[in-house]
Amino acid sequence: MEFKRTKYLKQLIAAKQNGLPKVITGIRRCGKSFLLDTIYREYLEANGVPPSNIIYIDLEDASNYKYWDPLNLYDYVINTCENKNGVVYVIIDEIQHVYKILNPNLAGGEHKKAQETDQDTISFVNVILGLSKKKTLDVYVSGSNSKMLSNDIATELRGKETEIRVEPLSFREFVEATSMEPEAALNEYMFHGGMPLSLYEQTDSGKEEYLLSLLSKTYIKDVIERKKFRNEEAVREVLNVLSSCIGQLVNSNKISDYFKSVKKQKIDSDTVQSYIDSFIDCFLIKKAERYDIKGKAKIGAQYKYYFSDLGLRNALLNFVGSDVGFTLENSIYNELIYRGFHVDIGSVETSEPNENGNYVKKRREVDFVAIKGSEKYYIQSALSVSEEKTYLREKASINQIDDFNKKIIVVRDPIKIRRDEKGIETIGAVEFLLNEDYLR
Repeated sequence: MEFKRTKYLKQLIAAKQNGLPKVITGIRRCGKSFLLDTIYREYLEANGVPPSNIIYIDLEDASNYKYWDPLNLYDYVINTCENKNGVVYVIIDEIQHVYKILNPNLAGGEHKKAQETDQDTISFVNVILGLSKKKTLDVYVSGSNSKMLSNDIATELRGKETEIRVEPLSFREFVEATSMEPEAALNEYMFHGGMPLSLYEQTDSGKEEYLLSLLSKTYIKDVIERKKFRNEEAVREVLNVLSSCIGQLVNSNKISDYFKSVKKQKIDSDTVQSYIDSFIDCFLIKKAERYDIKGKAKIGAQYKYYFSDLGLRNALLNFVGSDVGFTLENSIYNELIYRGFHVDIGSVETSEPNENGNYVKKRREVDFVAIKGSEKYYIQSALSVSEEKTYLREKASINQIDDFNKKIIVVRDPIKIRRDEKGIETIGAVEFLLNEDYLR
């Protein structure tokens, strides 16, 4: 099985020797370390970089624990790279283990671990930025856990870095790795997801055990430890609610009310929101905001949440139920994010006659408004449009949009691209997800 991760390799190549540290972010276990230490290393060596000029430091290796001290790490890199000819590529994995110390000049020359409230400290940020100023060094870092998730790493560097966001396998990457027939592959992808290591499991039960363990022992544990949440059951339950609500508009107040009315538990909306924010911070879920298409403004109050990997989402539901419509919608959302689009949920106000013939205002939803640069697309997700009434219903919302941006309906049925008299295109999900030239 081969994972090429071509998109991310191209980004690494484009950022090579740009004078900034490259920070590889993304959900845990999506392949950040493999990307750097295998795929990128192979590229560098194939293009003439001597193996001795590639320095890889895994801070979870016991032999490297001494480099959790930032100054020890800095000195080690400088000393290791000394007297080497040409550019040295420095890859530091699990950078979050590097703790803050008091400035030794203010601590009697000693390396003392700093407290959260201490000032005049030295951290991994100082190390990474300092190393990146060396013209003969090209620096790459990755890492994420309950102490310092990879999103925080990029934040700490305050824009002085090149961030490369890595996602679980896209559908195209999934098909390339598994060599499955595309239609069957999509069913598998929407059920067990695209976490790379899950593909090595030979049975459904093996995949599901892996995903359940990953969810419980890694993501939920990280969130609880990082934020010191005391009610683990509530954290899990909020995540369960979100897993049941993909494709639906929700907010923290709505979930809080659900706990009060259904679960007979009191969890205030601020607490719910803190849980949701933590899930977003660790890249487990993503938030899509509502966008008033005609008014060209964001609409607050309610949002949609999509899972970065559907296998993890389905693990929360113990792999019960199919809800293909929602998982298809989630897959389309993830693909748009993978292709670099900013994605909102569209809302368009219409005036329509009611049963009495009186015109009333209604809001219709467009699943996605995808924007990249000057390009904008309106996209609907549907299981099937084989019946005329179903097709008319699915295109009702985008029919209300009177601008000239492309309008698309993505359906699960394996159909060829077709275009109606108003220019609305209908395309099969497999072709949409596989054809990266469609929507550039």
